Amino acid sequence: MKDIANNKLKLHGFNNLTKTLSFNMYDICYTKTATDRQAYIEYIDEQYNAARLTQILTTVTEMIGANILNIAQQDYDPQGASVTILMSEGAVPEIKHAEAKSASPGPIPEIILGHLDKSHITVHTYPEYHPYEGISTFRADIDVSTCGEISPLKALNYLIHCFDADVMTIDYRVRGFARDFAGNKLFIDHPIDSIQNFIPEHIRMIYNMIDVNVYQENIFHTKCRLKEFDLDNYLFGYTKDEIHKGEARMIAKKVKHEMDEIFYGTVVREAMFPLEEDYDTPDK
Repeated sequence: MKDIANNKLKLHGFNNLTKTLSFNMYDICYTKTATDRQAYIEYIDEQYNAARLTQILTTVTEMIGANILNIAQQDYDPQGASVTILMSEGAVPEIKHAEAKSASPGPIPEIILGHLDKSHITVHTYPEYHPYEGISTFRADIDVSTCGEISPLKALNYLIHCFDADVMTIDYRVRGFARDFAGNKLFIDHPIDSIQNFIPEHIRMIYNMIDVNVYQENIFHTKCRLKEFDLDNYLFGYTKDEIHKGEARMIAKKVKHEMDEIFYGTVVREAMFPLEEDYDTPDK
């Protein structure tokens, strides 16, 4: 572990460790009518169509110094999109290992150079809505898998800035092993005790975060939920000043309940998680 912490690993052959970052980002909106709901879905599909997602993922490959081998992209009917990029090692200058493996946020974006092979990035979007409660939810699933020196966690900062998420669930896992010159197996090549170390402080300050980590298995999980709640950020096509305060409270309750269920990953009853004061909106 000392060598890992000091970034002085001397490996025999190629670094065969596979590092995978997977995270879901959720945007929640209250759509008052069927027309509003359709407009929201169309807006999301336009903002995060296959072309836009390809641009985002292409920037990630440039950040980590990779060559793009193949791009597959698809817009779906009636909604949603998918993009997959296969990457290989780029012809780039030598990486600064301390920067690649340090437990700190990555750039937005500056060049991070690394040894990559048999690597890929994928994104899938899932706009959906409640059949009668007025809640619409947009989910983006992103996977970044690299084999070699750099951890895909260095792309996390940039990707977070590409999506305006109300709730995020993030997973990171290191699989396989590499060998040092003495033939000893190394199951991880960089220090990490929390995914939060790779998220900038100003981002951490606006989210409530919970870690669920299995250190002996090199599995890390972080859940994030926005702390502040402004109902205007969740209304599509109008503001809370345009509706009665009672209706505003009802909408806020529904939106916060949706956020709670996504964050806790279970069906939430009010008896389990009492309503907070900020479900209420100020009187007019």
